[in-house]
Amino acid sequence: MKTIGNIIWFILVGLFSSIYWAITGLLLFITIIGIPLGSQCFKIAELTLFPFGREIELDFGSYPLANILWLIIFGWEIALGYVIAGLLLCITIIGIPFGKQCFKLAQLSFFPFGAIIN
Repeated sequence: MKTIGNIIWFILVGLFSSIYWAITGLLLFITIIGIPLGSQCFKIAELTLFPFGREIELDFGSYPLANILWLIIFGWEIALGYVIAGLLLCITIIGIPFGKQCFKLAQLSFFPFGAIIN
């Protein structure tokens, strides 16, 4: 199921989402202040390619100030989008695994600093 889910996700969502996150990361790398934010965008871009079978360990305490700034500037909007997409996908039985992946991405886009992707 993991392989099939990753293939379907990559074709329908993963490639476009990963490109979006990579471009956002590159744009944030233009300024010195944006470099840490851009590196988190690349972390999320890597997960959006193939999220099935991967786990996220959140550690808010390691970078609380960075996570709060990310949350205020970017995180809540992006996480809200993933939550809405996840809820819409969970309406159908076929979409439930993809909805779970959206919820996983919402967690990471909410607090990416200190998160470990396994």
